[in-house]
This record gives sequence, structure tokens and C-alpha cells, in this order.
Amino acid sequence: MGTIIVCIVLELVIAFAVFSTIRKIKYGSSCCGGKDPMPAKIRVKDKNKSHYPYVYLLKIDGMHCSGCVRKLENAFHAQEGFWVSVNLEKKEAILRSRKELERKDAGKIVSSAGFTLLTFEPKTDD
Repeated sequence: MGTIIVCIVLELVIAFAVFSTIRKIKYGSSCCGGKDPMPAKIRVKDKNKSHYPYVYLLKIDGMHCSGCVRKLENAFHAQEGFWVSVNLEKKEAILRSRKELERKDAGKIVSSAGFTLLTFEPKTDD
């Protein structure tokens, strides 16, 4: 009788592990909705750096995973005239813009993605 119970428990543990692994493969293992697929990536159509004369370094709080990076990139790329590259390890982003940008405007976009803009500095060395 004890052997049967041990086998059933072992089968349940294995089933849960398989289900969990499949979910991670399908949806990624992020803090941003592990049960839902990540939103589609919005790609920048124009990647010519010379078309973006204004470059800023943004320090951002609240990013923890690749899903966070995607949310922030999409928030900027959904609008015309921005190209952002996010570095999750450093919790920062390089923002290229076709027009001069103020901190409050960048802060609104970062906030709309669910994060906090800590610093906003023009970047001169590119």
C-alpha cells in the first residue's frame, strides 16, 4: 500500500515538473506574466543612427526580466521617432530620438510601461 502511494506522489511531482517546463519554454520565465505569452516585439524601422541626433542615458528602476525589457522597448518603439536599447544588468537604456526630449516626457513613457525613471542625461559619447 505504501509503495502505491509513493508511486502516485512521484507521478504527480513528475507531471508538475513537465507542465512547468513546458510553460517556461512556451511563455518564457519572466516576472512579467509567466502565464501569458510576451507581447509581440515592436521593431524600429529606421536603425540609421544619423537619423537620431539626440541620445540620452536613462537609469530605470523596476526592471527584472526580459519581459520588462520588452515592455519598455515597446513603449518607446510604439511612438514615432524613438529607438531604445535596454541593458537589463545595468538597469539602463540608451534612447535615441529624432527630436530633443525633456525628462518629463521620457518619464511619462517609462511610467506608462510600469517603471520609474531615475536619471535622464544627454549622452555625448556614442
